Amino acid sequence: MEMKNSELRKKNIQDETRTGIDMYIETAPNVKLYVKDYGQGKPVILIHGWPLSNEMWEYQIDTLVQNNFRVIAYDRRGFGKSSQPWDGYDYDTLTDDLAAIIEQLNLEEAALVGFSMGGGEVVRYFSRHGGKGVSKAVLISSVTPFQLQTDSNPNGVPQEKYDGMAEQIKADRIGFLDNFGKTFFGVSFISQPISTPLLDYYRMLCSFASPRATLECAKSFSSTDFRGEMASVNVPTLIIHGDEDKTVPIEITSEIATKLIPDNKFIIYEGAPHGLFYIEKDKLNSDLIEFLNS
Repeated sequence: MEMKNSELRKKNIQDETRTGIDMYIETAPNVKLYVKDYGQGKPVILIHGWPLSNEMWEYQIDTLVQNNFRVIAYDRRGFGKSSQPWDGYDYDTLTDDLAAIIEQLNLEEAALVGFSMGGGEVVRYFSRHGGKGVSKAVLISSVTPFQLQTDSNPNGVPQEKYDGMAEQIKADRIGFLDNFGKTFFGVSFISQPISTPLLDYYRMLCSFASPRATLECAKSFSSTDFRGEMASVNVPTLIIHGDEDKTVPIEITSEIATKLIPDNKFIIYEGAPHGLFYIEKDKLNSDLIEFLNS
């Protein structure tokens, strides 16, 4: 009996990933996500932060492939080379996109690695899709469990701050990204942990995002409350956060997450800002490899 189209597509993708490919995967009608699939071994899915794209993982992908992992990195809808629909930037829809990638690539025993906003997709994948096909999770500088200041979360970030950020994006998105990047990587008058050309490069990556997606995703990561679903992450989990993170403060995120996820290891990077994937790339790569091999 002839293979169904979906089964044939899976087989073709599996054959091609022996050498590594980049491709587009349709996750919803008229929505195609750009996906890189490199290496062989246990799969590791890298979920980028806001408002970046899969290219932020440049300093992790090679190391993971060289350590015998299959690495899947993709652009969230609205970002990078993926489709830019008008809607669909809530965490349910974004996580359904992730589930479609896992299903179409026929992934099993995968590790989900979410940076910043991407940590929300990791947690929601367990509460919404039961963690199908996933055996480990990693949260890096993650927004989970809840950032917004409310009566039940008095130490959170006031809504006025997010409203001000949205107004800056609307008024001068590239100017906002320029200032945001400096805080993101811990740049100041006395600290220059990243070169100006590289800082400009990351700003350029962020500029490729849809303005609509940039605003709507900011609403999602600032206002989504994951507190009630953190316990659904029922696999070994690595949580990493810098204690000088001015973008996603550790006190209202990872320090609480480590109390809510049943089986986790929490590593604090002393003096580190938000952008750990570059500023602390060697330490991050080492910790990732050790955890994935454990």
